[in-house]
Amino acid sequence: MLHIGFMAVVLAAYQIFVQPDWLMLGRQQAEQFIGRASGPFGIPNSLAALLLLLLPPMVAATLRPGASMVQRVLCGYLAGVYFFGLVLTASRGAWIALGLTLLGWPLLVGRRSWAWRMGRLALVGLVLIVMAMAVFLTMPTLRTRFETMVQEAGERTRPIMWRGAWQLFLENPVWGSGAGSYNVAFEKHRPAQYQLDSQWVHNDYLNTLSDYGAVGFGLFFAACGLVIIGCIRRGVSQPPGRASPDEVLADPLLWHGIALGLLAFSLQLVVDFHFKIPALAMALAIMAGLLVKRCWPLPATMTATRETGRRMLHLGVGIAITAGLILLVVPHYRAEAWRYAARQAIDKLSDRETADYQDTLVPVRAAFTRAVAIDPANAQAWADLAYATSLWAHVEIGQTLELGREAERYANHALALTRVIPEFWLRQAVALDMQGRWIEAGDSCVQAMQLAPSHALVWYHYAYHLSLNPVGLPQSRAALAICLRLDPGNRPAQLLRQQLAARETSR
Repeated sequence: MLHIGFMAVVLAAYQIFVQPDWLMLGRQQAEQFIGRASGPFGIPNSLAALLLLLLPPMVAATLRPGASMVQRVLCGYLAGVYFFGLVLTASRGAWIALGLTLLGWPLLVGRRSWAWRMGRLALVGLVLIVMAMAVFLTMPTLRTRFETMVQEAGERTRPIMWRGAWQLFLENPVWGSGAGSYNVAFEKHRPAQYQLDSQWVHNDYLNTLSDYGAVGFGLFFAACGLVIIGCIRRGVSQPPGRASPDEVLADPLLWHGIALGLLAFSLQLVVDFHFKIPALAMALAIMAGLLVKRCWPLPATMTATRETGRRMLHLGVGIAITAGLILLVVPHYRAEAWRYAARQAIDKLSDRETADYQDTLVPVRAAFTRAVAIDPANAQAWADLAYATSLWAHVEIGQTLELGREAERYANHALALTRVIPEFWLRQAVALDMQGRWIEAGDSCVQAMQLAPSHALVWYHYAYHLSLNPVGLPQSRAALAICLRLDPGNRPAQLLRQQLAARETSR
């Protein structure tokens, strides 16, 4: 973990000082994150979460009594590196979580007088003020982000997502709306002024309530709470020096540092979705496992027979998990990797003034075909294949009818897997329009509008569909007006409006 954190900061520094748009595996950083470091992650807040887990333990290891000079220098150096990486992320949520954790530490630690607690609280507060001023004055990116938050009187977009998640929970309080359903179910609660596509809630607690309801929330977070309570009780009841000197966590100050890192990580979950990042979930499990092992050790009286049985059980579970990964999970991720890269490529076509469809779509169609062959249950891959097939009509103009039929088959595959994704209905509508089946295509557009009544992209597609028939031109202009009211910067809608105006002038 320490090595991973160190290398993550090295990559973060490379992003900031050498190539700001660099990401691992040949990807390119999103424009909104340029100037902030994400290291091996795609999102700066994810790197900040990893560093929150590692920074407090390293500070504690540096300050712990009995540490040698070499240990203090090494741990202090790592703490400085992690702190530097945290600064580079410019993550407001991480800084706030760390500040609240450090302020709460004197109040939470046991066996101390209130005079000691208040003194440490004042000292921590002073250190945080000095750190905040130093970072605020030396980091323009972080300063701008906090100034924006103050000017906007807080966070603007996250509360919209949180309200949507809470409404979904109230609709399905027991079982939730389904695993991974938030980004789809949110459409019916999308306000007109919010046009961002949100995959997650930016609050893992609300995300769990929305997807899994009270039952799922209790099975995970209530279980975590019981483990925490058990660790606290055993940690208080056991003498501080019960661990052997050669144990990594023999010193209470060190495992207090790990506990503070876990607390800071948990606080940042209020504004982010770290449990949706497998690397962060595993990092949290490792750190939590170290702490639980220290506070809640196995009984020393365990017999050899019970120990052998426990190891065999663990071996069996490990084999079962490995088999499941190989047979079920790995094919899904392989297919999604092919699909995701190809979808990014065709999404960039709309950003270009003159798009070279042939050079882009030849490898893209092959990638989508491979994705659905590996994982036929990937509905989004089928829809994307329909998308790429319809775009191929820009290359082979004389094959529009045949390509429309092919695209319809792919869209129907996607809709056979799920009928609640608005985009899938739009893919079917485009395919039907390519075949001249205007009325049926309109029905598909209506289905998409019923699922996402406040999404500008749906209104654009409906306006484009209506523009294909002279009878629908007045309704097309009205739909375009709604689209541009929802998203004034929608470039395809602006171009379509210009084309309709030019068509009206030429009459």
